[in-house]
Amino acid sequence: ITSFKQIRKPNLSDLELVALNLTAEYMSYNSELQLFRVIKGTYLDTKIERSVYNKRRRKLADYTEKIRQRLSEKFSHLSNLFIVDSTPIEICKISRAKRSSICSTDEIKPEFGYCAATKTHYFGYKLHAICDENAVIHSFDFTPANVRDVNYLK
Repeated sequence: ITSFKQIRKPNLSDLELVALNLTAEYMSYNSELQLFRVIKGTYLDTKIERSVYNKRRRKLADYTEKIRQRLSEKFSHLSNLFIVDSTPIEICKISRAKRSSICSTDEIKPEFGYCAATKTHYFGYKLHAICDENAVIHSFDFTPANVRDVNYLK
């Protein structure tokens, strides 16, 4: 890993930070607060400051994603069952949808969609994730809200 320019020399290497990040993801620690509560009083507590953790994690996001994809490929042969799920990403209320120009690019534009779990209509995108029966995420992507999970696979 090529290190990023930092004022203070970090106690935790980039590789260790990526390992911590992937482990936290595997353990379902969804927030920085939750992660730092768990590592408080351990060896890692003295190695990383919370104030710089997120900044370094974001800078290493592409590298972390490459490692996560490689791990996912290694584990994919262990499973024949894959699960597709999605969650709505509402960008504005329906009443403002016609006037909204945020979060729109040439490649992908927000659309109207329906969330069966909450029984609500919304305007925005869907975040689709494909994982196996062991909860290993193999891929994820954004689509307009009107794309169904089954059609996402095509």
